[in-house]
Amino acid sequence: MNRLLALTALLALGAAAALAQPDGMVLVRGGAYQPLYESAGGQEEIPVESFFLAETAVTNAEYLAFVRENPQWRRSRVKPLFADDGYLRHWAGDLDLGSALPDRPVVYVSWFAARAYAEWKGMRLPTTDEWEYAASASEMRPDGREDPEYRRRLLAWYGRRMPDPMPAVGSTPPNYWGVRDLHGLVWEWVGDFTSALITSDSRSNRDRDSKAFCAAGAVGAADFEDYAAFLRFGFRGGLDAHYTVPNLGFRLALDAPNL
Repeated sequence: MNRLLALTALLALGAAAALAQPDGMVLVRGGAYQPLYESAGGQEEIPVESFFLAETAVTNAEYLAFVRENPQWRRSRVKPLFADDGYLRHWAGDLDLGSALPDRPVVYVSWFAARAYAEWKGMRLPTTDEWEYAASASEMRPDGREDPEYRRRLLAWYGRRMPDPMPAVGSTPPNYWGVRDLHGLVWEWVGDFTSALITSDSRSNRDRDSKAFCAAGAVGAADFEDYAAFLRFGFRGGLDAHYTVPNLGFRLALDAPNL
């Protein structure tokens, strides 16, 4: 009996440890969502396993700590293969933020740079499916697609110019999962650039991988009224992995128990 109680206690402790959220991250419980475009297998809904997602995007201050410890990612040293000439152009120097405020999201970073930062932290970038699944939540429910006010606010944000100075991270209300700024601050990189669905007469998978595009052309949208999603996929479709953009940042993700 005592052995059984001890085993039960150990299992409970293991479950609690597994659920421990890393600092600054929230648990997004697994489920399914309807992607903008039909999946390669014809699935109407895509399953998403539970994962941890950073509450906010990576800031200038956090990225500064990264380049201090990783000189190859400083502005003057980064290879053109991994970032274009706009990389960190809003900073005053390699280790000088200048007018770029510490609590603002870091921008002018390439996908290669964002991935390197995530690996340095022992984490990863969210997948497209994870990002879209988390971002589909409104403040009150996990699926906000049927909330007209939610859609109106998204379109209002996508339709206005980026404010100058840019707001600090965490400036928008948390959604159902507790994640902030998925909409309303900056665009964000995702890890799986080749995940966007393409038609059978498009480039081959091998060529798609070599180009490392965020997205590619597709037909058969599931919801023609989801204009914000069209804007996101259109924006990603115009990017290449070494591009840097003044309103494009990133946040971190981490695997979690599938609950």
